[in-house]
Amino acid sequence: MQRRDFIKMTTAMAAASALPLWSRSLMAAQARPELPIPTLLSPDVRGVVNISAQQGQSVWAGQSVPTWGYNGGLLGPAIQLERGKPVKLNVHNTLPEATTLHWHGLELPGEVDGGPQALIAPGQTRSVSFTPDQPAATCWFHPHQHGRTGYQVAQGLAGLVLVKDDTAEKLLLPKLWGVDDIPVILQDKRLSMDGGKIDYKLDVMSAAVGWFGNTLLTNGAIYPQHPVPRGWLRLRLLNGCNARSLNISTCDRRAMYVVGSDGGLLAEPVKLTELAMLPGERFEVLIDTLDGKPFDLQTLPVRQMGMTLAPFDQPLPVLSIKPLQIMASGSLPDKLVDVPALPAQDGLKTRWLQLSMDPELDRRGMLALMERYGHAAMAGMSGDAHDNDNEIPHDTHHEMAGMKPSATPQDYDFSMGNKINGVAFDMNKPAFDVKQGVTEKWTISGEGDAMLHPFHIHGTQFRILSENGKPPAAHRSGWKDTVHVEGWRSEVLVRFDHLAAKEQAYMAHCHLLEHEDTGMMLGFTVSA
Repeated sequence: MQRRDFIKMTTAMAAASALPLWSRSLMAAQARPELPIPTLLSPDVRGVVNISAQQGQSVWAGQSVPTWGYNGGLLGPAIQLERGKPVKLNVHNTLPEATTLHWHGLELPGEVDGGPQALIAPGQTRSVSFTPDQPAATCWFHPHQHGRTGYQVAQGLAGLVLVKDDTAEKLLLPKLWGVDDIPVILQDKRLSMDGGKIDYKLDVMSAAVGWFGNTLLTNGAIYPQHPVPRGWLRLRLLNGCNARSLNISTCDRRAMYVVGSDGGLLAEPVKLTELAMLPGERFEVLIDTLDGKPFDLQTLPVRQMGMTLAPFDQPLPVLSIKPLQIMASGSLPDKLVDVPALPAQDGLKTRWLQLSMDPELDRRGMLALMERYGHAAMAGMSGDAHDNDNEIPHDTHHEMAGMKPSATPQDYDFSMGNKINGVAFDMNKPAFDVKQGVTEKWTISGEGDAMLHPFHIHGTQFRILSENGKPPAAHRSGWKDTVHVEGWRSEVLVRFDHLAAKEQAYMAHCHLLEHEDTGMMLGFTVSA
């Protein structure tokens, strides 16, 4: 432990003795749960980490609900890895069905990436060994079993991975886990009518627009509160929702300074008052709490089909921040890390990935959405436009009036209704091969589809050239593993430094999990 961290820790622990009176008065005034802080789990002296996927129970609104988690009943620990230090991870599956574990955001060889090929049967253990070799970043891990990813994530399987390196450690960013360095995992859930279980169903509606809930959880709790020192507060944000986009802000519009994205720290902080987050994305933000005034972190309404229903039709608080008298000692540096300039694009090999939804799935999914929730679920889109001011043909999302099924529900199979380049996912047929260490330019197109697609690529952190035809925002110009595709084209520069054979191919897919589970994914290999 560095000296400054020891001083900060000692100060926080000494102040903890003064917290009970504050805590009692705080809890008496506002009966909200305390923010759960995931355990920070580091490799043992042998470099080993043990993870168990298991069943458990969670309590929401006084009702006990069956959930799944890693090393616990819901979500999982934050696994802390160090760049250049080998690690062995043993993943034991005690669930009643097979699962996989994907290391989302880590640049790893295909054989340890944890895609849909890496099944772990019930009662079995899978061990993977690797040496992290990438800049400090906030990544995460979650299941990736094809056809069941959405279900298993909805049950609660997700956890953070923190990669540390010497460059980031030298910065005076807040680093006290759970004190001024706070994980914020955001997920929406929907419970059954009796409140007794998570109401997940992969049907024609969710295959089209994604599965969404009516309650937002923060680290598994409903609108929790958290006391923090005064000064700079670091929030590690993860949109862990199956399909819902979020738009994060503070209730008093105080600034958020983005210091990191999916693949690590930015070159310098970017000041924002609103931060849009796609499913699967992570951002690290710093917020100044020196004024001592309590405030809420909240998500603002977004324009996304199915996601505009109450309570998401207005600003929704997700975390109550309560500054204490204790002073924090972290700072907001003017300069963070060196981010390389974009390489020249002349002569690069290019690839085109066309995302599409089967017209019948589109038609049936929109009809089911309308029948269940009415026009309020359409986010103001009657078929002639979608978001981001893109011009979409009037018939892309048909007028809803008068729509009738052309066939009975039983005679339409939506399990392969989403496609890339006209083909639904086939685990046994990688789509193409990429050469190791060679930069390529990929264009991911949502033209003619008009649906939201947070597109994720395994095995790399890439740079965005354009998102939906526009240059990336400053806070999206660093290292990323997910790009926004919605009705137009997005371009990324990718390079893969590790190998991936046919049997352990990398995946490229929409991270709206129900699109992924119904075919909008392809495998690809990387060879020397």
